[in-house]
Amino acid sequence: MARTASLSGFPEWLPQERLVELHVLDTLRRTFELHGFSSIETRAVETVGQLLRKGEIDKEVYGLSRLQDDEDAARKDDAGALALHFDLTVPFARYVVENAGHLAFPFRRYQIQKVWRGERPQEGRAREFTQADIDVVGDGQLPFRYDVELALVIAEALSALPIPEFRLRVNNRKLAEGFYRGIGLTDTGGVLRSIDKLEKVGPERVAELLQEELGATPEQAKAALELASIRTEDASFVAQVRALGVEDELLEEGLAELEQVISVASAAAPGKVVADLSIARGLDYYTGTVYETVLVGHEQLGSICSGGRYDALATKGNRTFPGVGLSIGVTRLVSRILSQELATASRSVPTAVLVTLVDDESWTAAQGVARQLRSRGIAVEVAAKAEKFGKQIKYADRRGIPFVWFTHEDGRHEVKDIRSGEQVPADPASWMPPAADLVPQVLPAAAAE
Repeated sequence: MARTASLSGFPEWLPQERLVELHVLDTLRRTFELHGFSSIETRAVETVGQLLRKGEIDKEVYGLSRLQDDEDAARKDDAGALALHFDLTVPFARYVVENAGHLAFPFRRYQIQKVWRGERPQEGRAREFTQADIDVVGDGQLPFRYDVELALVIAEALSALPIPEFRLRVNNRKLAEGFYRGIGLTDTGGVLRSIDKLEKVGPERVAELLQEELGATPEQAKAALELASIRTEDASFVAQVRALGVEDELLEEGLAELEQVISVASAAAPGKVVADLSIARGLDYYTGTVYETVLVGHEQLGSICSGGRYDALATKGNRTFPGVGLSIGVTRLVSRILSQELATASRSVPTAVLVTLVDDESWTAAQGVARQLRSRGIAVEVAAKAEKFGKQIKYADRRGIPFVWFTHEDGRHEVKDIRSGEQVPADPASWMPPAADLVPQVLPAAAAE
């Protein structure tokens, strides 16, 4: 189980826990690259003006200052002050604009970095955490087909991780905004922000918010909640929406787009990608498809992967760079994997073999054995002291090293699997451990048993 961080909101992993995190990162990286996404990394620091230009997140941004000069402190009324990025989408938009002349569009990128957010630490929410993002950005236009493709990529990536069943829930902002407009609610952004609170405060409170803050009638609030109650694993949501009797051009456009995503994705990943018309996503820059992902049975953890279509986040004069992307909360996922013991590493160190010493003079020869083994990709340590073999074996056991290598005075070599006790002759020029022991394996809990 993961330890409690000594500084709240800033988790640190033990070596065996870090191996689980690395497994998650490597799996995501491999999946993204198989789908043609290129890796980039943006700076950790942006200007306050850049970070705050979209969405209501100013209270979450960590400003930067130097201890010896308080005048450098970041203030939200100073657009040029510096602050740590709170997500990877806004920095990516800036990156695209600044490097547009060097990029081939549509530009497919993945980005795995730490971000910082000044939230109240709690389960699933940290102040420093790792995100893994994928986006496709176009120049001037971006075919809607990418909205479908990203849902498929994320479903494939999450399916390869040692996590419980998940649901990638998809909605469309055009659908929602057109519906609200059709029932006479003009502040569609305000309605979306209220609907976004549905799972936290419940439908009764959302109805009150719609009436108290946005002037909705009881009938309008009821209609908005009826729309948000629609959830289907196929395209049958279209008929359910039309049965509500609301007509609007934007609504029809959103219905058609969402139907395309769900029809394709539900066939490719049945039961994993579903239409959920309660999904709103509070950030202002989303303009079409929106995604949120939850772990089945762990819904209280919140979304583990979210994102959507944005048409105007990145602009340069009259030039726009529409995009669609999703972000996986890696730290949130790893925290749940560890706390629920959903997976474990087969050992806590990369070392597969400990080469023992007969005496202090044998250290140089032992290093030669180690070099031969390492040349074939075998991780090796050489004992530091020529203690009794029993003590050297105990050291390997304490470290979690599965094999111990012995070189006898007559030049013979033997290797011992200290788990089974089996000891056999071995040639340092050719011996290989079983494939499962070459590097630490991260196994789902059921397989580990």
